Amino acid sequence: MARSLVLVFLLAVSLSGVAIHRSRAQGQSTPAPAPARNDYSKAETWLCRPGRHDACDVDMTTTVIAANGKLTKETWSADPKTPIDCFYVYPTVSTDQSGNSDMTANTEELNVIRAQAARFGSQCRVFAPLYRQVTLVALRAILSGRTMSVDRALGYNDVLDAWDYYLQHDNQGRGVVLIGHSQGSGVLTELIKNEIDGKPVQSRIVSALLLGTSLAVPKGKDVGGAFRSLPLCRSAKQTGCVVTYASFRSNVPPPVNSRFGKVAGENMVSACTNPAALAGGSGELHAYLSNGFGVIASEGPPKAWLNPPQSIATSFVSVPGLLTSECVSNEKGSYLAITVHGDPNDPRTDDIPGDVMREGVVQADWGLHLIDVGVAMGNLIDIVHEQSKVYGAKSKKATD
Repeated sequence: MARSLVLVFLLAVSLSGVAIHRSRAQGQSTPAPAPARNDYSKAETWLCRPGRHDACDVDMTTTVIAANGKLTKETWSADPKTPIDCFYVYPTVSTDQSGNSDMTANTEELNVIRAQAARFGSQCRVFAPLYRQVTLVALRAILSGRTMSVDRALGYNDVLDAWDYYLQHDNQGRGVVLIGHSQGSGVLTELIKNEIDGKPVQSRIVSALLLGTSLAVPKGKDVGGAFRSLPLCRSAKQTGCVVTYASFRSNVPPPVNSRFGKVAGENMVSACTNPAALAGGSGELHAYLSNGFGVIASEGPPKAWLNPPQSIATSFVSVPGLLTSECVSNEKGSYLAITVHGDPNDPRTDDIPGDVMREGVVQADWGLHLIDVGVAMGNLIDIVHEQSKVYGAKSKKATD
């Protein structure tokens, strides 16, 4: 049986409901020896670092598909002279059979870097540590109630060590954007709470992009809840703020059993900032979607982007004018509603892939979790670009 879309990110957010500082899963009775700490001075502990050929040094050429079916190529290049950094923590992708992943980068880690991190290299130096995350196998066990040895703190402590190493040896006072998705967002949320929020290093945070997660804020407020002093971003010219959302199709809103869109706590809601319109309302999404190169497994051949089908050689496609988004808050939750504006009279596809599937059935409780990042990648890049300029201007003024 073909593997479903759930292969790559299945169960990716279950960590949001558990305390990651617990070192052992329930049912493990004998304390295990403390695992050795990673040495982040070693090159192999990083998926991406500036100035080398690694997971971020990949071809990001994109085929732009116009509504009339015209195809054009969009090239891309990293900017080694960009003035800010990005620190990226990837989502649950490891297919290792243990409770925690090892420190060997497999296809899954390399592909998610290509899908979610490398493109930011046009705006920032990208730092992406390997970490011993909770694996897909472990998360399946957790949700099914089975006992499995899992160190929930291990991945967090790895990222903390990588962050400390970065600050001590690489940052040199530069502004930094924190970027995470799913489990990566959960780890970064804890890092911000414990190591950044209200501390001097907060002044170096250009923004935090915490995607595919449920981040608590008081209803009607932009700050409080998860963080004491980092507000939600309401403008691309605002720095020191958070962009966060979980995406669902506008015509398939979160069901009662949704894994996103709701948080615990009286008068608390799940934060939503629309990357296509931070100030509010609807906006056009600038998506960079996979052309079936392996980041997202499917139950069959990739959906054709055109009718009649045409061969598209690039790993990414962009579909201008096809997608819009808007933050919605109602009895179903608070989430980013994605609308597909397909036209049956033009040759371009009237839909996009991205639903979590299991045996051919859409799992509505996951929404469009698989493409939380890609569906708004161009918008996120634009936000970071503007924030970098504002941050740079503020830094220059402070030193004059």
